[in-house]
Amino acid sequence: MIILGIETSCDETAASVVDGAMEPARRIRANAVLSQLSEHAPHGGVVPEIAARAHLEHLDELIRRALTEAGVTLGDVGGIAATGGPGLIGGVIVGVMTAKAIASALKLPFLAVNHLEAHALTARLTDDLPFPYLLLLVSGGHCQLLSVEGVGKYRRYGTTVDDAAGEAFDKVAKLIGLPYPGGPAVEHAALNGDAKRFALPRPMKGRPGCDFSFSGLKTAVRHAVAALPETLSPKDRDDVAASFQAAVAEVMEDRSTRAMQRFLDEHNGITAPTLVVSGGVAANQYLRGVLTKTAEKQGFRFLAPPPKLCTDNAAMIAWAGYERLRLGLVDTLDFAPRPRWPLEELGA
Repeated sequence: MIILGIETSCDETAASVVDGAMEPARRIRANAVLSQLSEHAPHGGVVPEIAARAHLEHLDELIRRALTEAGVTLGDVGGIAATGGPGLIGGVIVGVMTAKAIASALKLPFLAVNHLEAHALTARLTDDLPFPYLLLLVSGGHCQLLSVEGVGKYRRYGTTVDDAAGEAFDKVAKLIGLPYPGGPAVEHAALNGDAKRFALPRPMKGRPGCDFSFSGLKTAVRHAVAALPETLSPKDRDDVAASFQAAVAEVMEDRSTRAMQRFLDEHNGITAPTLVVSGGVAANQYLRGVLTKTAEKQGFRFLAPPPKLCTDNAAMIAWAGYERLRLGLVDTLDFAPRPRWPLEELGA
């Protein structure tokens, strides 16, 4: 079963061809991604109007490129999947309307994919991971711990009460004069930094539950930077980045530990529990290292998709479409793109 996937929820235009019948290593037959980094970098963040126009300009060519790379035609495709939300609504509309047009013209199933569910199911694309498993989803707009019970079946253990981890990375990068996107820039600067120089808080650490908070940590970084000379030295910049990254990692460790304990209580007798980390922030190698050790301490296997499948891509959209199509979960052409779409609503 070959699925064409389309992703336009933020600032990457992407198209992918995935074959659900093939073994994991060969399922992704094509995965074309066009970054809009150069368009948004001068603004220090994603500008929705610019993103939507770029999707409109480049999506058709990316679809052609993906089909050519996969060695298939639209006549070989069994379904069209597109991100239906959540995301920047202008971009989501471009992808959804393109997918609807192809599905309507070729009389193919149309699949509106929840972007968060696509991240949640990526480990099944790459590793054939069986349900259930624990998911830490960390990205620019989301930070959640979820028990993944099946397609469309998610139990949320915790979420951020204010800002997402990825947003915090971007804001801290801007505070210390690092370029956009902030996540990779902070990670790179932290390699040479002293993580103990600045005594930053660990919000929510030790509290009951599995919720996150990063707003106070961002404020603490701002105060620390304000106490430094107006022109930061390279050492100042590296030390702030390392101190911030260590604080985030410690919070992730604490919150994930609590979630793993709850997961074991709810799935008594499970023989091979797995902690999956997905989303753009999951590409951070320092955080992966900390969470790998955290999972091992709790008797969990640690699993993270390859970095290129952690950031926004259409392969995960195509795979989620495949998972839904084989269960008969097809959408009608009157589906309305959604800027907000909590995972818990999929069950309904």
